[in-house]
Amino acid sequence: MLVLQPETLEQIYAHARSEFPEECCGVILRAEDGQEFVRQCRNIQNARHQQDPGNYPRDARTAYLMHPDDLIAVHKEAETQHRPIQAFYHSHPNHDAYFSEKDKADAFLKEWDMPAYPGAAYIVISVYGGEIRAMKAFAWNETAADFIEVPVQNR
Repeated sequence: MLVLQPETLEQIYAHARSEFPEECCGVILRAEDGQEFVRQCRNIQNARHQQDPGNYPRDARTAYLMHPDDLIAVHKEAETQHRPIQAFYHSHPNHDAYFSEKDKADAFLKEWDMPAYPGAAYIVISVYGGEIRAMKAFAWNETAADFIEVPVQNR
């Protein structure tokens, strides 16, 4: 189960609406006292697609790639401020909230046969016409050896 504060949900929903019709992406950190911190990341998918469409065939309307500097900053904050990564999030503009095969591949370290962030959840937000339709969360399940949907509860 993923437990989130209502303010956290509103922040990620606002991010998804503001980036529509492109995918947004970001990270949620949680402090020891339970306080949550939403860190928006820049989606550089369009730039990569423009530079190398062969390796990046999709644009930001159907894919995301977090800016490496943003991800490094998140990791530094997680380590120095003792705020572990609780979840990653991204939106699906004009698509349902599901964990795609691409999402699974990005979240799994095939060469090590393990998830990249075993304790983190992955949130997918469905946005149609700039309005939030659904939100689902997924987490690694050892027994299933797969990412499965997990319930989300407000704190």
